Amino acid sequence: MSFAFLLTSLIVVASPGTGVLYTLASALSGGARVAIAASLGCTLGILPAMLAAMVGLAAVLHASALAFATLKWLGVGYLLYMAWQSLREHGVLSVEAREDGATNARVIARGFLVNILNPKLSIFFFAFLPQFISADEVHPLARILELSTTFMLMTFIVFVLYGLFAASVRDHVVSRPTVMAWLRRAFAGGFALLGAKLAFAER
Repeated sequence: MSFAFLLTSLIVVASPGTGVLYTLASALSGGARVAIAASLGCTLGILPAMLAAMVGLAAVLHASALAFATLKWLGVGYLLYMAWQSLREHGVLSVEAREDGATNARVIARGFLVNILNPKLSIFFFAFLPQFISADEVHPLARILELSTTFMLMTFIVFVLYGLFAASVRDHVVSRPTVMAWLRRAFAGGFALLGAKLAFAER
């Protein structure tokens, strides 16, 4: 495993995006258990892109304007939906202290959707991973699987760390209504900005 791959992957994973925002919001609303569930969901959302890269479907997505546009606008719509939910006082992504909130399965499912509706993820796998596979590689699919699994493991670990940190300060945050209101706006604004960024994304 090359150091360049590990370093680049860490930068990509740690950079704030939809998955990080979702994990933070989940951690602040439900605590450490929900944070881990959200991290798992976001990590599992990488699987479709990984499988697409392995069977060459990412190339189709990259070449097809219609396929890319369809997935892109589904992603934009979902991000705007999450922004609206974040603003709601008791929405599924509202930053509230909830011990009896969403089940693990629901949290994982939402995290899965966060990544599966991101067309850039599959293109990232298609354009990024081949750089670390030599032309004379005897087992290229096995190599892709190795790199992809490493990327997913890094994603899970980094997101869990984000989530556990947010969960650790949760009690200090949720007891302050003014801070809660600003957090809801911040998460809503973050999702809306990411949606706008995706809307203007080109292949």
